[in-house]
Amino acid sequence: MLFKMHVIDAKNSLQNYIWILEDLLTHDAIVVDPTEAQIVESYCRVNQLNLKQIWLTHWHKDHIDGAPQLARNYKIPIFGPEEAINKISEKNHILKNECHFKFNNLVVTVLEVPGHTLGHIVFYLKDLDILFSGDTLFAMGCGRVFEGTIEQMYHSINRLKKLPANTKVYCAHEYTLQNAKFALQVDPTNKLLQARLKAVNLLRKYNKITLPTTIEYECQTNPFFRAKNLDDFREKRLLKDRY
Repeated sequence: MLFKMHVIDAKNSLQNYIWILEDLLTHDAIVVDPTEAQIVESYCRVNQLNLKQIWLTHWHKDHIDGAPQLARNYKIPIFGPEEAINKISEKNHILKNECHFKFNNLVVTVLEVPGHTLGHIVFYLKDLDILFSGDTLFAMGCGRVFEGTIEQMYHSINRLKKLPANTKVYCAHEYTLQNAKFALQVDPTNKLLQARLKAVNLLRKYNKITLPTTIEYECQTNPFFRAKNLDDFREKRLLKDRY
């Protein structure tokens, strides 16, 4: 299977990235968490992409705002958790934990990862070693706990930690530099983390994207992946909230 990843920088205050996955044989494409419709439509037109599906990880507005217009204009389905579909008030595909659906010949696995929101899901594409992690897992970080509990987030992070090491992680925001600075404060002797901060600093100096990361890289440098237990995770999450 031949696929290509595209990214749109929403250039907003939340530093959202909109990921587009293209089937190179057909130029069919899906979009993940479209922050706004117009920039997605423009990108697809310029790159001659046939948008076929919309995937949503959770209900926050910076992830769903573009979905209704894209669904109407392209006459395509929206796939997402009940919390997001209900916000849009569209009749679409509600996804549950460990369910599967397809994009062309590609099988997509849905994993529930509550914490950031109660219904947050992620999309795992085993055949491509890809994870769209939304706001649950970031490079060297994890999402704030808004609706769920820290215990839920701890279990969600540990669920993702068990994915194959070579899984490429496509997060929804460019939070890597701030996450790296915090990570180094709580893990100051980590040589890999020190090197990663230097690399990220250089990328951001030239306004370059720092993603994707990998599960292996996160196991080595992400303080939330490296938490010894729930209490350690809670302490780090609360520290990060005040950072």
